[in-house]
Order: sequence, then C-alpha cells, then structure tokens
Amino acid sequence: MGSTFTVPSAYVHGYEQARGQDPDTADKYIRHTTLGDAELDPVMEELASMPIQDLHRFIGAGIEQEEEVFRSAPEALRNFFDNVNSPPPWVEFEAFEPAVRAFYIHVTNMLVAFVTGTLIEGFTTLISKSFNITGRVVYGPGDRRLRQNNRHLMEIFFPGGMLRDGDGWKTTMRVRVVHARVRQLMRDCKDWDTEAWGTPLSAAHIGFASVVFSMRLLQHSMKVGSKFTAEEKESVMRLWRYVAYLMGVPETILFTDHDDAQQLFKIGFMCEPPPSLDSVIMANSLINAIPVVAGIENQKEQTVVKNLAYGISRVLIGNKLAGQLQFPRKGKLNTFVKWRTLQAIERMRKQKGSVRSENFVQLLKIAQYDEIGNSYKLPDHVYSSKSIDW
Repeated sequence: MGSTFTVPSAYVHGYEQARGQDPDTADKYIRHTTLGDAELDPVMEELASMPIQDLHRFIGAGIEQEEEVFRSAPEALRNFFDNVNSPPPWVEFEAFEPAVRAFYIHVTNMLVAFVTGTLIEGFTTLISKSFNITGRVVYGPGDRRLRQNNRHLMEIFFPGGMLRDGDGWKTTMRVRVVHARVRQLMRDCKDWDTEAWGTPLSAAHIGFASVVFSMRLLQHSMKVGSKFTAEEKESVMRLWRYVAYLMGVPETILFTDHDDAQQLFKIGFMCEPPPSLDSVIMANSLINAIPVVAGIENQKEQTVVKNLAYGISRVLIGNKLAGQLQFPRKGKLNTFVKWRTLQAIERMRKQKGSVRSENFVQLLKIAQYDEIGNSYKLPDHVYSSKSIDW
C-alpha cells in the first residue's frame, strides 16, 4: 500500500478501497487512527498518580481560570492551559455570529438532525467501541449522554459561547479532558485491541466527528426543512473548526472548509469497517433515549416518537446504513414527509427569521444541567459501573 505507518487490522480493507480514490486523505486518516491528543495525553500521564480529588480541583481551576487554586497546579498542566487559553490566529469570533443566529432560528430542525442523523453517523465508526466498553451510555442513565450532547451543542452556539470565559469553551475543554482520561484508563484495558482498532478516541475519530457535527449537521438540517445562506453555512464551519481545535484535533487532520470536511467524511467513512455490534447498540440507545429526553412518559406516545425518529433517521443516513444498524422498518418515508409538512406550517405561523424565546426554553429542557454536568469530575475506572459518579 506504500504506507510507512501502522495500519490497524480492522482498517486494512477499507483503507485499500479509500486509497484508490484519494491516497493522501486515506493516508492522513489512517495515520491518525493510532494517535491521541499529543498535547494533553502526556500531561494526563504525568498526573496519573495524583489523588483524584486534586486532579478534579486543578482541572476545574484551569478551565474556570481560578488563579489562586491553579497557581499550585503541576507545571505541565499550567503550561497546557497557557497554550489553549488564547485562540489561534485564524479564529475570528465575529465570524461566528451568523452561525449563532441560524442555530436559534432553526433550532428544532437542527436538534432533530443532530439526534437522528449526526450523532448516529458519528457512532458508526470504531469510536463506538470506546463508548460501549466504558458502558457510560448503555448502562448508565439512558438519556444522560443525549442531554449532554444537546447541552454542548447549545453552549457552543450561544452568543459569546466560544470566548475564553464562555460556557461553550468550557464544555468543549471538559470533553477534551474526559477523552484524554478515558484514553489513559483504557490503555491497560483487556477489552481494547490496539492492533486491530488503533488508539481509543483517536485523533482520526475526533476529527471525523467534527466534520459530522458541522458539515453533516448542515446537510441533515436542510433535509428536514431548514434553509441556510452561504454566509451561515460558512459561519457554522468556522465555529466548528475552532471547537474541533479545542477538542484536540491536530491541524494535520483539522478540516479547513466545507469541501475539505466533505472529503474527509467521504474517505474516512470508506476507511472505517462496517458498523459493528457496538455501533448497533450505541445508535439504538440514542434513538430510544429521545422520548425520555423529551419528557414523554406514556408508553404509546414513546413508541410513536421512536418510530418517527427511526423514520427520519433512515431518510437522513440512508437505507443501507440504517440496515447495518438494525433499525426497524416501522418508520416509513411518510413520517418524514409528515415532519416536513408540520415544520412548514409552523414556519408560516411564526415570524420568519426571529429568534424565539420558546426555542431557548426548549433547549434548556432537553440539556443536561445538574451537579454532574456542571462539575469537572473525571472517571477513575474504565468501566462506568466501577467508577466514581462523574
């Protein structure tokens, strides 16, 4: 194949196919499947023997800029935050404003697209193995992961959310630290096969997720009825590029624009093996959590909502992928058409282009805001069932 790097065995077949279309992007993707976070992982290793309470305290102080506490943190951690506190020169915060406006105007469609399309596609990669092994999603509270994802989405699109003191910045950095901690805990996990799967929560997977959460979120949102201007689309991509940068995606695989993201998605998806049982479990767990997050308690109503979600998801991700994820065929195309019709009626009823207060209230209801969501606790065991509450 002409590569000078290790190709995890699970990727060999897909890599060969992808290389036939775009060898440079295929090489880049596979190379990053064996890499983690080059900046934060060594810091977490240096702090491995630190009492967990101190680790929580210093991580929280670094993110919240509590100088008195952080002054006594290990030098490696202080240096890390010194490097990420200032944005790279290509970040222009005013360029995020069209994305913020678009999100709160189209919040319903974007959330539907996020849950039934974006998140599902994100878990079709081998990243699903990391989440399934920990048991955080499947064996914990069923709706917590979905609520936390909704919260992250809400906060990065909040006005000023990605400024250094914004909640979007803080939540993004917490995600990055959690990923580094899980990689550290999974290093000696007997359930993880490095030779087959590469690095858990690899740079390739976080980079892939960033293009799904940006470029594919736009595409799926338009499929369910939203319309964006060219300025809004570019703004969403620019905002998510900074989010991905803060999540530790190295610039060697960080997308530059929509077209670059599109190619990374196409080739990365080709490199990945077909969805495994882990992907099936994760994807179906997310769909089943939707009525819980929506606050629906009646069992019949829950079934209706899940069938609608499956139907929309099948249209967004395609029948082939839906079949690989073992999605039921109860959700027919007419459920998708019904959704589009209801949204069109709603748009005619409302003043077009307004940012409505009920949209914000809706987000608050489906986002994770509790003592765990607001803390900087980290797991102390690779299996969620054996870890402290975080």
